Amino acid sequence: MPRFDLHCHSTYSDGLLAPAAVVARAAAHGVDVLALTDHDEVGGLAEARAAAATAGIKLICGAEVSVSWEGQTIHVVALGIDPADPTLTQGLETIRSGRSGRARRIGDSLAAAGIRGAYEGALKHVTSERLVSRTHFARWLVEAGVARETKDVFKRYLTPGKPGYVAHEWATLPQAIGWIHAAGGQAVIAHPGRYKLSKTGMRRLLGEFRDGGGDAIEILTSSHTPAQFTEYAAYARAFDLLGSSGSDYHGPGESWLELGGLPELPAGAAPVWKHW
Repeated sequence: MPRFDLHCHSTYSDGLLAPAAVVARAAAHGVDVLALTDHDEVGGLAEARAAAATAGIKLICGAEVSVSWEGQTIHVVALGIDPADPTLTQGLETIRSGRSGRARRIGDSLAAAGIRGAYEGALKHVTSERLVSRTHFARWLVEAGVARETKDVFKRYLTPGKPGYVAHEWATLPQAIGWIHAAGGQAVIAHPGRYKLSKTGMRRLLGEFRDGGGDAIEILTSSHTPAQFTEYAAYARAFDLLGSSGSDYHGPGESWLELGGLPELPAGAAPVWKHW
C-alpha cells in the first residue's frame, strides 16, 4: 500500500520547514503521496511541487481553511485543488486579512493580562508575512519564559476563557466547501477529535458538512488516540463520508508524530484517495 500523509504545514503558514524541506523529509520517511496544507494559504505549493518531482513522490495541492461554526473554529482541509482558482484564492485572501487584525487583538489581550510585547514577539517567529497565527504567539511565549512548551501555552492562553483568546469570524462552512469545490478539490473535516463538541454536536456538524457537499473526515491524525481512529471511522461510515489520514506535521521538536507515521485506515473506511 502506498503511504499517504495528507495534512502538514510549511513556513508559508506555521510550520518550521520550507516547502521543499517538508517534501524531502516526507520522502526520507517513506511517504509516497503528500499533501501540503498550509493554513489559508497556497503560496508554498509551487516549491513543494517542484521538490516532489525531484524526490519522486506525488504531491497533492492542498490548504487548511479556517471556518467558524456555532462559535467554534473548525478546520477544513482542501485536497486536490487548483491553487490558481480565483474563487478559492479570493476566499483565502479574505481570511488572511482577518488574521492580521486578530493578531493585533491577541497582543492587546495578552498585554491586558500583564504580558507585554507579545504581538511584536510573535512577529519574530513569522515565516510568511501573509499569516500570523496563534502558534507564532505560542512560540514567543515559550521563548519569553511564560510557558515551558507550546502545548502548555494552549492550555493556559489563547483558547476560549483564557488570556489572549480573541473570538473571530472565519469563513462559513458552506463558503469553505464551495471554494474548495470551485477549485476542483475535496473538502475534509480536519482532526475532529480536537473540537469541544458533544456527540450531538459532532453529529450536527458532520450532518451539515455532508449535506453541504463535504467529502471526507480525517480519521487518522496526530491529535487522535487509537480509540478515536475507530470512533471517527464509525462516524465516516454513518455519514457516508470518505476517510483521510494526515500527521498535521509542523516541524522537528513540535510534532511528536513524524511525517508518514500513521497506520493504515481502519477496515471499512473508504479512503479519500479511492478515485485518485
